[in-house]
Amino acid sequence: MFESLKALSPDPILGLIADFSRDENPDKIDLGVGVYKDETGVTPIMAAVKKAEQICHQAEQTKAYMGPAGVPEFNDSIRQLIFGDGHPVLKNQRVSTVLTPGGCGALRVGAEFLLHCAETVTVWVSDPTWANHIPLLGNAGLTLVQYPYYDQQSSQLRFDEMLSTLAGAKAGDVVLLHGCCHNPCGADLNEEQWQALTSLAEKNGFLPFIDLAYQGFGRGLDEDAYGVRLMAERLPELVVASSCSKNFGLYRERVGSLSIMGEQSHHGEAAVTHINNVVRGNYSMPPSHGGAIVGTILQDSALRESWMSELETMRNRINNLRRLLVDKLHAGGASRDFSFIAEQYGMFYFLGISPEQVRRLRDGYGIYMVDSSRINVAGVSQANVDYLTKAIVETIRT
Repeated sequence: MFESLKALSPDPILGLIADFSRDENPDKIDLGVGVYKDETGVTPIMAAVKKAEQICHQAEQTKAYMGPAGVPEFNDSIRQLIFGDGHPVLKNQRVSTVLTPGGCGALRVGAEFLLHCAETVTVWVSDPTWANHIPLLGNAGLTLVQYPYYDQQSSQLRFDEMLSTLAGAKAGDVVLLHGCCHNPCGADLNEEQWQALTSLAEKNGFLPFIDLAYQGFGRGLDEDAYGVRLMAERLPELVVASSCSKNFGLYRERVGSLSIMGEQSHHGEAAVTHINNVVRGNYSMPPSHGGAIVGTILQDSALRESWMSELETMRNRINNLRRLLVDKLHAGGASRDFSFIAEQYGMFYFLGISPEQVRRLRDGYGIYMVDSSRINVAGVSQANVDYLTKAIVETIRT
């Protein structure tokens, strides 16, 4: 059976990792891999996470199964973090949440859950979107169509076109939205645009499916959840996938959540029985370690304060790097305006150069990014920013 298989092309990011490792240039810079890094190029373990791990280790008395929904303390805490303490939908018990293996697990479980709701489901996905959205949702059997979101040439949102296109989304359709820190473009909806989009969802009856992968990495924990909380307040139904990989630094622990909001409390409760059925048929139940860490942090006031302070430091570093890059590129005589970089949020943005220029940066300077020119700004540091900006300015000049 296996002899008929032909090797697939490597994932672009994984290929970049391998090429970067082989590069002997002492000034090489990795701007491709989508993880947070500090000034030394390390993805650190947060102090609050270390402390919570010790607490969990000392308190844990069994390794028995947890069940498909996962760690209850995590589910309660992450639901409050996403929707906000005192939100009406929480008071009315309209939201049910389960622990998943990362944000990817939440997206895939959510996709298969949607097929429990209808035989065929059309999901509207932004152009561009995170590359893994396509296989996670499409391979589950959902029909994917695109709506315009961002113009790489002008480095601007295409919101009017987005709204006009989504006017064609009808009841029974699902619209996938990035809650904040859009990956890959970094351009987020503002509050007025979220309000307009919510009004359209009210009018047309489509179901928003929000991917909240970077809460706390843009403007703040509450600010980054504005769209989720607005839609939860005004709409009858909502699906939210979240990730703790970035804001807790728990990449390899694979911690995420899937929340279902129904019009009545019993709707969400019924939905969870179907989600548990999906989980049982896939991975039976999620690992508990990462969820226990997050639950411990969020339910301990001192640990929560420590975590929020660390997250603020990470967020400020990213936002400061964006402003620094703009200033350095301008001072270096860049032939185009890069001010949009400082106006966007999160770890990612499109530099807006051609694939050929991306290759020249890689081959001539040891600067690695994907062909779309998506950059992970966390790979920039005070030590390499001058080399990076000089290379960019020289590359776009030729």
